[in-house]
Amino acid sequence: MVRQLPDYPWDTLAPYIAKAKAHPEGFADLSVGSPVDPAPDSAQRGLLSGAAAGSYPTTQGTEQLRRAICDWYLDSRGVTITPDCVIPTIGSKELVALLPFFLGLGSGDTIVIPEIAYPSYEMGAAFVGAEVVRADDPADWPESTRLIWINSPANPHGRVLNTAELKQRVARAKELGAVLASDECYAEFGWDEPWQTERIPSVLDPAVTDSHSGLLSVYSLSKQSNLAAYRAAFIAGDSELIAAILRIRKHAGLMLPYPVQTALESALPDTEHTREQRLRYQRRREILLPAVVNAGWEVSDSEAGLYLWASNGTDCWEQIAKLADAGIIAGPGAFYGYAGQQHIRLAITATDSDIELAAKRLAAL
Repeated sequence: MVRQLPDYPWDTLAPYIAKAKAHPEGFADLSVGSPVDPAPDSAQRGLLSGAAAGSYPTTQGTEQLRRAICDWYLDSRGVTITPDCVIPTIGSKELVALLPFFLGLGSGDTIVIPEIAYPSYEMGAAFVGAEVVRADDPADWPESTRLIWINSPANPHGRVLNTAELKQRVARAKELGAVLASDECYAEFGWDEPWQTERIPSVLDPAVTDSHSGLLSVYSLSKQSNLAAYRAAFIAGDSELIAAILRIRKHAGLMLPYPVQTALESALPDTEHTREQRLRYQRRREILLPAVVNAGWEVSDSEAGLYLWASNGTDCWEQIAKLADAGIIAGPGAFYGYAGQQHIRLAITATDSDIELAAKRLAAL
């Protein structure tokens, strides 16, 4: 029997999208946060270099790709890992949703997720019938916990966990004997101090832990490199966990296509395109942020990442309707948990013209 799941949340936004699109002077889509800028030349060249391959790719990824991932962790995150500690994945969402299955979790197990969280963490638990506990404070994590998801910088609200906070979470996970998985896909986008000048820490950072046992780091090039269409991501950490996950992925045939592997390998050392993309998003944020505040919304957290987490004190659906009337599509905070019921999420990933249009419409409000 097919397991019953709730409706896909973004489908419920359809009437508001239709209302915004009906605006006579056009609309601005600040909802999903899909990249709109082109994939970097390095990734495109890498994709073409692997396009002639006809045989099956390996689930583990090529040796060259895994070494490129290791080099990236050292250069960008200050983390030392070896090629046997990484696996390329088909985007990060499939890994997030399937990790409870890979770890053999099920009924009677508890998965902890943030109080305000990306919906796929909860769906991963639903797929295996595990219980979900939303708790940010490690002291509130129950003894039955087998997997903990943290997200820093967080989607949707952009809060960053500093080194001390990460150490606290790692210590509690080890005390429980639970796997701690850290979703770090927005780590290149810190806006407020200290993250404008300091590296956002990874859960694998030596300043956080001297052992990667029980720890996993998830990263994607969808945001930093505009490779959402490529589905190019990877997981790294505890070598024993990686080996167990790899074994299951081999049986399931979860292989990153070879041309995407060569694209990922080419894009990772190309730090210039990441810097350029960061500047694009910074400019868009500098236009949108004051417009949102001046229109009566309070922006909280949002110190990093690609979204503004905002509230005017009313129910999120009232805010969504108000913006839709102005031809602006945003994301309802309710998608991310009850604690987000009075918030909306606005993406800075839209085109320059859409950001400017949204700012103009907000000024009119």
